[in-house]
Amino acid sequence: MFWNKKPKYKFSKQSLANLKTCDKRLQKLFNEVIKQFDCSIIGGYRSDREQEFYFKKGLTKLRGGESKHNLQPSQAIDVCPYPIDWDNHKRYILLAGYVMGIASQMNIKIRWGGDWDSDNIMKDQTFNDLPHFQLED
Repeated sequence: MFWNKKPKYKFSKQSLANLKTCDKRLQKLFNEVIKQFDCSIIGGYRSDREQEFYFKKGLTKLRGGESKHNLQPSQAIDVCPYPIDWDNHKRYILLAGYVMGIASQMNIKIRWGGDWDSDNIMKDQTFNDLPHFQLED
């Protein structure tokens, strides 16, 4: 019966390479997430130079050396629902629900870039980074 089948999603080679640049807790978390939600890891570690590039494009508020992406291993990860549609914000919110729920079950404290203050209210955000998740501790 079709409803008894579990999804069989898996990461692409590029997603796996990006994931390997991240802290082991993020690796464990997203290896669980992919079992339930098809997604792509579009970023983990980034150099200070890459961070500056994203800052100058207005894609981040943090300069080189200020982001959790700049740590080795990376304490931050950027993840998109697959297939990637940058304008489908509802899918990013759905993915975030999966990620936050699974992280809670695994006792991994994370913050999502769609709710920086973690108050479950998205309307009070001044900067949305829907693909972004970072470790908090």
